[in-house]
Amino acid sequence: MNSTPSRFSVILIEDDPMVQEVNRQFIERVEGFRVEAAASNGNEGLQLIRTMRPDLVFLDIFMPGLGGIETLAQLRSEQFPVEVIVVSAANDQRTVEQMLRNGAFDYIMKPFKFERVRQALERFRSMKHTLGSEQPLTQADLDRLRFASAAHADDAAPAGPSELPKGLQAVTMKQIVGFLSGQARPLSAEEVAEGVGIARVTARRYLDYLEKNGRVRLDLQYGVGRPVNTYVMTTKADGWL
Repeated sequence: MNSTPSRFSVILIEDDPMVQEVNRQFIERVEGFRVEAAASNGNEGLQLIRTMRPDLVFLDIFMPGLGGIETLAQLRSEQFPVEVIVVSAANDQRTVEQMLRNGAFDYIMKPFKFERVRQALERFRSMKHTLGSEQPLTQADLDRLRFASAAHADDAAPAGPSELPKGLQAVTMKQIVGFLSGQARPLSAEEVAEGVGIARVTARRYLDYLEKNGRVRLDLQYGVGRPVNTYVMTTKADGWL
């Protein structure tokens, strides 16, 4: 007999209403998952979790009041039987390591696509199904649960050349490609830098590399003063998402 529920309840803890709505739509596109409530900070989220006892939490990090790092630590100190998927723009090693050490089930970096959310939810479902069975676990079962996250991380890495030039990081490349892909107009390096949260000179290095490889097209925007280099994704960019 399997005790895995047919539907999983989810609580969102995210201060940006637009991101809340994107998360909700993505989650509920996956069969069997429903967002039951949303909170704009960790304090509100903890109250919802204590009351509603969800199966899963989508947790942002940078929020007013109680942030995601403190919220996850509090959840673990109270030993709530709930899994947490972190969804954040934070990409520094210290923050990621801290969230994973505190038991985050998965870590999704903004900006993100539906497919990445679907992968995380399907892996969560698989884990619940495996652990919900009354049959003894085999080593293969444990290995599949333990190492699935690494496989999904490989799947989520940008496609393209097997190795990026020295100084370019796959995670940052994926963020830039994801951000540009959602834009309806060409953007300058400064606008890309602001949207992703990196320095302009850093954004320019990645954009130059993408332009040389045909992943973005360089356009000149003329106005008052010097023309401005702007960038727009090409149809060849799909493999990088």
